[in-house]
Amino acid sequence: MSQLIIFDTTMRDGEQSPGASMTKEEKVRIGKQLERMKVDVIEAGFAAASPGDFEAIHAVAAAVKESTVCSLARAQAGDIQKAGDAIKPAQRGRIHTFIATSPIHMQHKLRMSPDQVLAAAIDAVKFARTLTDDVEFSAEDAVRSEMDFLCRVFEAVINAGAKTINVPDTVGYSVPELWGERFRTLIERVPNADKVVWSTHCHNDLGMAVANSLAAVKAGARQVECTINGLGERAGNASLEEIVMAVRTRKDYFGVDTRIDATQIVPASKLISTITGYPVQPNKAVVGANAFAHESGIHQDGVLKHRETYEIMRAQDVGWHTNKLTLGKLSGRSAFRERLKELGIELESEVALNAAFKKFKELADKKHEIFDEDLHALVSDEAVTPEVEKYHLVSMIAHLETGESPYAKLVITDAGKELACEAQGAGPVDATFKALESVAHSNAELLLYSVNNVTEGTDSQGEVTVRLSKAGRVINGIGSDTDIVVASAKAYINALNKLAHGERMNPQTGD
Repeated sequence: MSQLIIFDTTMRDGEQSPGASMTKEEKVRIGKQLERMKVDVIEAGFAAASPGDFEAIHAVAAAVKESTVCSLARAQAGDIQKAGDAIKPAQRGRIHTFIATSPIHMQHKLRMSPDQVLAAAIDAVKFARTLTDDVEFSAEDAVRSEMDFLCRVFEAVINAGAKTINVPDTVGYSVPELWGERFRTLIERVPNADKVVWSTHCHNDLGMAVANSLAAVKAGARQVECTINGLGERAGNASLEEIVMAVRTRKDYFGVDTRIDATQIVPASKLISTITGYPVQPNKAVVGANAFAHESGIHQDGVLKHRETYEIMRAQDVGWHTNKLTLGKLSGRSAFRERLKELGIELESEVALNAAFKKFKELADKKHEIFDEDLHALVSDEAVTPEVEKYHLVSMIAHLETGESPYAKLVITDAGKELACEAQGAGPVDATFKALESVAHSNAELLLYSVNNVTEGTDSQGEVTVRLSKAGRVINGIGSDTDIVVASAKAYINALNKLAHGERMNPQTGD
């Protein structure tokens, strides 16, 4: 049975989701979790996008030992050089270079002729090969590219030294039958097609990213580019967990399998959701809270008698029920540090560890059982470094009484200076946000307010996501606490800090 390579682009294409920008430290945490899950290739970012993205890729490349670490680059020498420099610490590094090949992109975006695009693609691959032996080439908008030109470009870049050929459905336009046929045609017509790995990268604009990816696999693709939770710009990308479990559950049909340790899927899903502020819908396949729930009496009876009557895979095989009790209020600093290490969470200094441990003790006083998800939420909630943290919550009072106007009173620090603020609102959360705005004056538009429980039970931490928009920038703020109103205040302050710090916008790039 042949191996299907899993190429995870959560930290690159997934990061292009509005407000999903990740810090260097968060990318390292994600990289280690993906490595723990045995992902083959980790696309850590787009090195030329910003100094911050370069540093994050460099840090992931240094931290990850088993997986290949990849950087995206346009078919330009400057981009490729930065990608090569960023992946230098990696034990296995890849440069992923791309250029658009569809008539609409060549004419209106690139303003280049087909011959110019072909020459740029060849030059890009040749230059990338001077920096690493592992070069991947993508034909952006391959779905709307002319077949003859695609074959011409792919033949040329294979001759130039590309090891992987990626065929992206950049705009989510294809359907499974046509996407599979496109792969069959390319593999049949392109000379030396058997010398490279064919890869598929599908977007979900019509809800068919996973189906298209699987059609490509059936047609001969042996790498799938995907993201945890299907994260990605617009409607997202093909979902890693669905791809992995589809080919594993239906080996009889696809005839391939992956190296993935599927028990790490749910922990990875929860980590990505916590860091990006994008909650997982309950009915999401594999990782949704209801993915293995049975409400119907007939289904419940069947599962109790024989699980396979209604379940085609086991919940524990993908990491459910692994949120084991880890620590309690009597746990010491060493046990706390060790558990963070096991979860792939490394704090940069003893000061950071002490601050996190203090928060853990405070949480343990409120919540008897502390689970891994609580620790992920706690660390993400406290991830803002002091030089980034303009605002900090000191204390708050929120009042709600039937027949009375809700109000909130808060004490915060602004660059170390203590300020008091208060406001009335339609509810305690609304009052809290209005009070914060009375001192921050951000004038940002609230696009999203979302609340999710971190674990089960009425004493669970509530995790709040706040999405703000200002002057074309979209920022996600995240906060967690056993009190939803306090979590809301933390989330709003987290978003304000990002706005104040000028956190970069994600580049809208490539495939």
